[in-house]
Amino acid sequence: MRFDFFRRASEGAGADTDTSAQPEAGGDGHLAYAMLLDAQRRVIGYRMAWRAAGTPAGAPAAAGIKALMDTLAMHLNPEGEGWQLGPQLLFVDVTVDALFQSELQSLPPRQVVLCMRADELLDADLRSILLFLREQGFGFMQCGGAELPEDPELRAIVTHLEVGASAADTVARQRRDEQLGHPQVELVAARVEDWKEFDACAALRVNVFVDGAFRNPPVIETEDALQPESLLIVQLMQMLQRNEDLRVIEAALKHDAALTYRLLRYINSPAVGMAVEIHSLRHAVAMLGYSPLYRWLSLLLATSNKAGSPYMMKKAILRGRFVELVGQGMLPASEADNLFVAGMFSLLDQLLGVSMEGVLRKVQLTEAVQQAILSRGGLYGPFVALAESCELDDGQAARLSEALFLSPAQVNAAQLSALVWAQGAGPAASEQ
Repeated sequence: MRFDFFRRASEGAGADTDTSAQPEAGGDGHLAYAMLLDAQRRVIGYRMAWRAAGTPAGAPAAAGIKALMDTLAMHLNPEGEGWQLGPQLLFVDVTVDALFQSELQSLPPRQVVLCMRADELLDADLRSILLFLREQGFGFMQCGGAELPEDPELRAIVTHLEVGASAADTVARQRRDEQLGHPQVELVAARVEDWKEFDACAALRVNVFVDGAFRNPPVIETEDALQPESLLIVQLMQMLQRNEDLRVIEAALKHDAALTYRLLRYINSPAVGMAVEIHSLRHAVAMLGYSPLYRWLSLLLATSNKAGSPYMMKKAILRGRFVELVGQGMLPASEADNLFVAGMFSLLDQLLGVSMEGVLRKVQLTEAVQQAILSRGGLYGPFVALAESCELDDGQAARLSEALFLSPAQVNAAQLSALVWAQGAGPAASEQ
């Protein structure tokens, strides 16, 4: 059965059988993604799209789906290593032709939800392939259409239903259907305008996709708005920048046992990959040095706002890691920590709820990092601008990456590597 299905794709007119069309070769396209948030504002999945050169956002190109799947498989499900995103789901907008592509089989079915229009799901000629893929474990999200079809067989295929941010009637109808014995379907809002709409969806148990343009409410302008833990982290960062004696830094850190625990927990996380477990600040400095320790304090600062959104924390960590990765081949290794800090701190006002100027009055940063944060200028600014463009999906990523002599494949690899790295670097589920 599998042979018949996936043979059809290569036998069709105009089928692409060129084995050189791998992500590196077929890659004049850039990845774009939105994050799927649950009611607690935690990231539980990603919706991936492919932006080929000259293709506007919102217009999925059938030719790009193969390149997208190849790229996702290479970095998120590498052969011999398995799925790299843990329990998180991957939503992929597909065309009918994509259902028959063998590249689909390089992704783990139970972690992938295929997003299709309602009229395509209703196509009787597609029923057999839909059932086959559903039996394998692939999920299906119906996009468009106010309600699910009446056909019981098709209802068993659809696992997710795209709804509007204010579609309370649709939600209520779906809940009633579940009480009557229909299969449970996860409801997902494709877009919300602000946190008020998000909270309305959360109250209805509807998960939400948010894109890079989604922001926190306006920041507080007062200079003393930083929370006590944030202030202590800032103090420690300034001590490191002044190269103060380790004993003085240790004494300051001892004022907050919880902060010490969190710092050591981060340093011992899989993302750092230390060969031995770090038991004390002195041990951390001996193994890492002051500069990497400064980087990890900056990560703690980004996650120190107890009222902050796990979504914004994840976004800042992803941006920091992406900026570090794309700059690795162009700047000396000694700049890696500054690249990470520049990327992550460019969202610090959103994370801490304080104006950027207020943050910079408290945190002493190098001139190059400040230029990147405030104007996207200086040594690190172009890398931060590229990260921002990829998040916004504004069509500028190709131009910005070309200016940095980065290929689309390098940019895509950095984005997906950052997603994988952030799995072990962000706030633990127990802290959220």
